Amino acid sequence: MPAKKPAPALPLQFKTAVAGALPKDGVNVVFVRKGIFLFGVPDWDKETAARAKRAVAVGGSPLCEILPWGEGDLLLVGDPGQPGLDPKGDALRLMGHAAFLAAKKRGTAVRFWLPKASAAEAALLAEGIRYADYAFTAYKSEAETHAPIAVELLVGKNETDALKQMLARADKVFAGIKTARDLINTPGSDLTPEVYAAKVEELFRGTGVKVKVRRAADLAEEGFNGLLTVGRGSRNTPCMVTLEWSPRARKEDKRIGLVGKGLTFDSGGISIKPADRMWEMKSDMSGSASVVGAMLAVAALKVPVQVVGVLCMAENRPGENAVLPGDVFTAKNGKTVMVDNTDAEGRLALSDGLCEACSLGCTHLVDTATLTGACVRALGPYITGLFCNDEEFARTIAISGACEGEKFWRLPLAAEYRDTLDDPVADMKNCGNTAGAITAALFLKEFVTEGTLWAHWDIAGPAFADKAWKYYGKGGTGWGVKTMVALAETLAGA
Repeated sequence: MPAKKPAPALPLQFKTAVAGALPKDGVNVVFVRKGIFLFGVPDWDKETAARAKRAVAVGGSPLCEILPWGEGDLLLVGDPGQPGLDPKGDALRLMGHAAFLAAKKRGTAVRFWLPKASAAEAALLAEGIRYADYAFTAYKSEAETHAPIAVELLVGKNETDALKQMLARADKVFAGIKTARDLINTPGSDLTPEVYAAKVEELFRGTGVKVKVRRAADLAEEGFNGLLTVGRGSRNTPCMVTLEWSPRARKEDKRIGLVGKGLTFDSGGISIKPADRMWEMKSDMSGSASVVGAMLAVAALKVPVQVVGVLCMAENRPGENAVLPGDVFTAKNGKTVMVDNTDAEGRLALSDGLCEACSLGCTHLVDTATLTGACVRALGPYITGLFCNDEEFARTIAISGACEGEKFWRLPLAAEYRDTLDDPVADMKNCGNTAGAITAALFLKEFVTEGTLWAHWDIAGPAFADKAWKYYGKGGTGWGVKTMVALAETLAGA
């Protein structure tokens, strides 16, 4: 059943101004860490100063203490105190997140007093605010609404211009993240491959991005049999969408490929999944949603490098025509594959996307997918497994991710496990009998053209939050959008 109404736009407005004395009206936010005021000490009276010091001394993590201040409120926000958070990155995002949630209950305007903050620090706090303001309400009969909230960032005179530029960039990136999260949170019956492809066409209209949609007949004619094999059991036939950003001013020696797994629902097929939490498999298209968000941001930012996005859309159901364990198909690159487990379907869909990206001449290639439970068992729900065939490319990705608050951990493309994919009937089978995340990556490697710099991101952990985590609420996170955009910008400048 379709949503009753579209999700509302983010009711958030940012302003910047030069910090002077702390205003005494409205809601004013001051940040502290371990009893120290981070970005300047307000010029307050002795009584308020004493109350503030007491609050800081006994406050929790993160501290959110509200004190009277003139005709308004003074909101003290402290360090979140979570282990493993970068104090110059995620800790600031989380402080901005906590401050906004507390402040918006008290009015439609809030000031962040940051006279000694750098533009970069203020921008990180603003990111936390953006995360706090996300809500997916398309299916709520009575969605909570509130007036647009104006956030004023009061910074030093020398920081305002740089901050304005950072906020303008973040506007575009977070619009992409919001789109990705909305797509991920949409139920599978309302976002079938055909509906998804049509939605993507609509999203990219007028952006300068070329869109090509292949439907089932096109896929069959061109030999994209991975997607067709996965989608055989569903009446909702598969699609492949290719996005091409080719700006006039661009790096001619680089062409980035972003390939996303787009399983709009994954029941497991004949190798059916357990019923418990199967509903979360609406998020098995998270990789493709993040590619959509990243491509929207790259185009909006006019990043001067060629970028290709390939979205591999299918629905995996155990219908009467579903692929059976033991069936063999011929992949796009001519290799034959025996389907050992129909719930290892994502790699079959991605095989087509990787072949498509390589045929378009991508020099740097990333695929992103909610691929294996093995990766979650190894790294937990908060870290992406990174496989890569090039040391420098892997380093560039990991550094980009760390700067964006998206953590990667490199895992080996261990050749000694390759023989577990051997099959007596076909050239290979779709899963091995050990090291599940590694053998999945080794399978994908078979579809990457020699000489292409390639990385595989297994985002099965952080793509969808089953509980509030850091500055994310429950549901789709849009994980990877920021890293993909940062990667494109880095390669454009290299």
